[in-house]
Amino acid sequence: MYAVIKTGAKQHKVSEGDVLSVEKLEGEKGSEVVFNEVLMVSGDKGVKIGKPFVTGAKVTGEIIAQKQGPKIHVYHMKRRKGFHKKTGHRQQLTSMKIKKISI
Repeated sequence: MYAVIKTGAKQHKVSEGDVLSVEKLEGEKGSEVVFNEVLMVSGDKGVKIGKPFVTGAKVTGEIIAQKQGPKIHVYHMKRRKGFHKKTGHRQQLTSMKIKKISI
């Protein structure tokens, strides 16, 4: 059984027991998060596709850690002008484990 959920303007295919990193969600380690925006659910009874969301479906997960992603370097330069600027960014992420998918 698996589901496709929407969180943080991204879509993730998840199944029970998966560990994934999503954009930062509020909560502490060990707290429970419920995703109601389920786009698709596949199970024993077949596949249900939402328009845009599957009614009554939800995915429950547990927060494992709040962490930062890898550093991304951004470099701007204008040729022949002597202008260059280097900056970086680290995205705040939430690592979570999927506990239950219910239809």
